[in-house]
Amino acid sequence: MNDIIAGLKGKLIVSCQALAGNPLRGPVFMSAMAKAAVQGGAAAIRANGAEDIRAIRKMVKVPIIGINKMPASDTVPYITPDFAMAKEIYEAGADIIALDATLRKRLDGASAASLIKRIKKELGVPVMADISTYEEGMCAVESGADMVATTLSGYTEYSPKSREPDMELVKQLAGSAGVPVIAEGRYTTPAQVKIAFEYGAYAVVVGKVITNPEFITRYFIT
Repeated sequence: MNDIIAGLKGKLIVSCQALAGNPLRGPVFMSAMAKAAVQGGAAAIRANGAEDIRAIRKMVKVPIIGINKMPASDTVPYITPDFAMAKEIYEAGADIIALDATLRKRLDGASAASLIKRIKKELGVPVMADISTYEEGMCAVESGADMVATTLSGYTEYSPKSREPDMELVKQLAGSAGVPVIAEGRYTTPAQVKIAFEYGAYAVVVGKVITNPEFITRYFIT
């Protein structure tokens, strides 16, 4: 197993992202957020876009799981959907490339499987496959993904909608995938993180409830 991946076992990964409209958007704030998360114990950072990744790389030594997002969509892949976007974040300093490995049709006509294989062959870095169903997770593993993450469960037209994390998907994949399963998506409490580990998660990604003050404020008010 890759040494970077081995170091994530049983650990917390913090997602530091600020999308359009967020007052903290930009590399200055996101790199500071990442540094604060690492000081608090984060074993890795998940970050979006070359500019943020480049700034974060200067601030922290932990692994960076890089993504390159297009505008969110429930019908087409939007997380690092093609090789050019993967290469851009690799060159910015990402240690692991995360990508949308759902079975939805991609705008360039390529498949998730071919993208996974090309990244591993040409860039030589581990690939985290963000999936929404068990079938997609197993397909990603067969295609060579080094990890599968439940990131997109609830964010495709055909995956179950819930305000809670998809714990059952974690459990299903952990029992049969044969690669590390990363629990991600709507984790907002330590209790949920603990359950994910009990269900077999290799690591857990937590984002907005740690790094998005706007979301946190609304969460408390609600």
